[in-house]
Amino acid sequence: MKTYLKDFMERFAYPEEAKNVLSQAYDRIDADVSCREAFQGLLQSYEKDISLKMRPLLKQMTEIAAGAGVQEYTGHLLLCICMSRHLLECYREAGIDEQIWFTSMSDLKWKLMECWLVRGIWGTFVGEWFEGFFQMDRFGFLKLQFEPRVLDFRYEKDGLVLEPGTPMAIVHIPRTGERLDRESMERSYDLAADFFKERYRFDPMVFVCSSWLLYPDNLEVLSPDSNLYAFITTFDLVKSWESDDYYDAWRLFDKEYTGDVDQLPQDTSLRRAYADWIRRGKKFGGATGVYIYK
Repeated sequence: MKTYLKDFMERFAYPEEAKNVLSQAYDRIDADVSCREAFQGLLQSYEKDISLKMRPLLKQMTEIAAGAGVQEYTGHLLLCICMSRHLLECYREAGIDEQIWFTSMSDLKWKLMECWLVRGIWGTFVGEWFEGFFQMDRFGFLKLQFEPRVLDFRYEKDGLVLEPGTPMAIVHIPRTGERLDRESMERSYDLAADFFKERYRFDPMVFVCSSWLLYPDNLEVLSPDSNLYAFITTFDLVKSWESDDYYDAWRLFDKEYTGDVDQLPQDTSLRRAYADWIRRGKKFGGATGVYIYK
């Protein structure tokens, strides 16, 4: 497994410091007999049943990490990387393109970088999020991620009526560290549509997204020519909500908002615009939108 860990981090181009931290964490766990056996037991549990929930696995991993003197978030990411080996075998057995596994597992690196920026730790503080990937219930295509689901509301527009229970795919926008350019966005939908139509027989192809990015007032901040503006306006918004606590600010600023706007990084035009948004007492929020792929 140590060889797999090293190869995985090389393949996904992890930062050198991160590779050292994760390798050392593995060595500390491997050096302690009880920790090593417990860690191997977690991996074997996943190999027997990929439908396992992440929360109990992460809880046990926290205990293993503590016993080996490894930081909790580092331990969580280490577990996920090692679980990815069996996931790849599952992809091959299911006849799913390995490139989809690669894009899906790229999320481990994206969350690694997010954890480093927000918490200053090489690891992940959102380990439960990976559950969909490891249960083969969420798939990455270029810059977007998708989950097969069914509608829980009625949707009607331009003569098309979709009743609750209609198959659809939830859209997630991972923080890749790169621009969500329009060409990549459109190609992501194309690839996902092909996958879900073939594997799940979706017809029509319905995409649904619920995100802070879709909050309607965001359009006041964004340029109509921007990629985010294009992403938002792809969807027909069916409901929205507001929040007073700016909880999601860390997703944009890579830093928790503590009430002092001046402490938030304002090194991009988008960050400056949202910082000014907070100063003016404007609300954050989110929305749910529907996109009928044609």
